[in-house]
Amino acid sequence: MNRRIRDVKILFLLLLLPALISAPAACAQTAAPAPAAPSRVEAVAFESKLIGKPLAYNVVLPTDYAQTAAAKTRYSVLYLLHGLGGGARDWVSVRARLAEHAAQYRLIIVVPEGKDGWYTDSATVPMDKFETYFVEELIPDVQRRFRTNEARAGRAVAGLSMGGYGALKFGLKHPEKFALAASMSGAFSAASWKPEDPLPEFVRPSITRVFGPADSPTRPANDIYRLVREMTPARIPALPFFYLDCGTEDFLAADNRALSGLLMEKKIPHEYRQLPGNHSWPYWDQQVREILKLAERRLAAPASPSN
Repeated sequence: MNRRIRDVKILFLLLLLPALISAPAACAQTAAPAPAAPSRVEAVAFESKLIGKPLAYNVVLPTDYAQTAAAKTRYSVLYLLHGLGGGARDWVSVRARLAEHAAQYRLIIVVPEGKDGWYTDSATVPMDKFETYFVEELIPDVQRRFRTNEARAGRAVAGLSMGGYGALKFGLKHPEKFALAASMSGAFSAASWKPEDPLPEFVRPSITRVFGPADSPTRPANDIYRLVREMTPARIPALPFFYLDCGTEDFLAADNRALSGLLMEKKIPHEYRQLPGNHSWPYWDQQVREILKLAERRLAAPASPSN
């Protein structure tokens, strides 16, 4: 009788064994974390006294920004610039998934309005001071409204096309303000383009309006290649880290390769990536994730006052 009971127990364990083996895998699947919710996007009404126009901007906030535990935390800031023909809504519209990509980073992202001003003080329209507005009005306004790290180590600027030009130009002209300057598909030759050059028609009016005629002093003052060529060895250590990428099918690929070569010649620390892609939102939506990773590595971590 005892032998029969023992045999039944053995048979029961053999039948149960497959379920026991698969149980850990089932538990692991149940315990998998859910994807993070997108970051909150906040629209800010702002009026530039310099330009004399409303220039609303958007802010993507870290997911923990409103939590009690983070009430005194200050976050690093990434200013993300739009391209020609775009606006402050571009990066937070259906064109890109910035709020989704940003959810895993404890970083404030500001998407400003630059109109078609090439982030430059215009040679022909005195009120269109899109560089001065950015440096003297926008950054201080963001610092007043949000808990930002106000040190250089807590600030980066990046952008696409016209915004890529603006971002690297700001890094070269205002190195004391940025630890990182990054570009996707940067239109780096903008200040040297002439009306007779083979440009897309929608580009011509803004080039003439912003940079003026061929002999305008605005052109050399905002020529990225000239700014790099004239950079002295003594000034290079004070520059931010530069990052630039461009799609292999992009009409601006040659400009990006040329700038990377010049940065290398001048021994200016930077990273250049040339990747499959063209001048389009699928490419930029992909590459902005790389810039977020880079910003996390290069900028100061969120911190609270010690007192």
